[in-house]
Amino acid sequence: MKVLCVFGKHQYGNSSRGLGTEYAAFVPALRNLGHDVVHFDSWNRRRYSNYAELNRALLETVEREDPDVMLVVQLNYEIWLETLRIIQAAGDVATICWTTDDSWKYREVSRFIGSSYHAMTTTYPEMLPMYQRDRIDNVLVTQWAANSENLKEPLAAKECEYQVSFVGAAHGNRRKCIARLNEYGIGVSCFGYGWPSGSLAAGKIPQIMRKSIISLNFANSKGQNQIKARTFEVPGAGGFLLTECAPGLEKFYSIGNEIDVFSRTEDLAEKINYYLSHPDKRDDIARVGFQRTAHDHTYEIRMKEVLDFAVSSRDRYMRTLRKPIRYSFDELVRAHCVGSVSRFLREIIVLPAVLIWGKARGPRAARRLIFELSWRLFRRKTFTASGWPGRLFPDQ
Repeated sequence: MKVLCVFGKHQYGNSSRGLGTEYAAFVPALRNLGHDVVHFDSWNRRRYSNYAELNRALLETVEREDPDVMLVVQLNYEIWLETLRIIQAAGDVATICWTTDDSWKYREVSRFIGSSYHAMTTTYPEMLPMYQRDRIDNVLVTQWAANSENLKEPLAAKECEYQVSFVGAAHGNRRKCIARLNEYGIGVSCFGYGWPSGSLAAGKIPQIMRKSIISLNFANSKGQNQIKARTFEVPGAGGFLLTECAPGLEKFYSIGNEIDVFSRTEDLAEKINYYLSHPDKRDDIARVGFQRTAHDHTYEIRMKEVLDFAVSSRDRYMRTLRKPIRYSFDELVRAHCVGSVSRFLREIIVLPAVLIWGKARGPRAARRLIFELSWRLFRRKTFTASGWPGRLFPDQ
């Protein structure tokens, strides 16, 4: 099959932050399964002067490439609902959206865009009742995984270069936790956006994990803790994973046998000291965790299920489709145009934000404020061509 992947190449569309998790994981897995992969970067705002250009380019790519499946990771309102419905109603492309952060993002994004795809995925089984409540029935419960190209047998603790490492952005309470560990006399080698060492090339990340006696993972996010991709990447790369607790983790790994977990900084410091002084126990867990990951948790396994689900959902949708809604793209572009009143509104919103947060952060804060108001007040319209956030902030 030909698969059109619609998401960013880099984290949040920013090349300084390194390759995005989805691009680094999904694209090689799909190719390993024998599929022809075409990538459309929908996150890099520098490529398009506004969202109309982005949506037109996406429709032109679909027409030119004629894919069998379109796999999307949608940040928020960058792809219009009208664009998705044009592709959905044509019926020759099975559309599926891989959602992230549904624990909090379902309320803000997923419930408004879900019916415009043939199928959705979620990594949160507890969100299924919410999808069903909102009459979004074609939902696949899946999970992150490990890149099979990075699978490596673990090194023994005595062969490792780092004692304790963490790879990931320096946000949330991560800086505070690392600082607390330093107070306990535990040094952590940190790599990623926001740390002094900076971001790593994608190929070096699994090497750091494999060469660490202990690899830390923080599950904190907006809302409840999450099972993140790193949960699978560390044992898959041959590392020993010590991760923050997250709901449902025990369904994927045997805690204390294949990985281990912590809940508080004091607990984390105690377990770090335990495994550093018991390398044989650490080595046993790393070995069994690697075997479990290689057998059950690779992206080839996940992507095969996702593609099969997308195609079957498309077929069910087309059997029940009545008269599809027709859109004139030129009319959508006109609805997206920003007039003098809208430009004035943007200025009076951005100005105080700039005064408070500065020239760099101010416009982003203003855009976030408009988005938060829009999805609460205007709901689905936020994600259409005439939605306020996309019209007022085409460069954010």
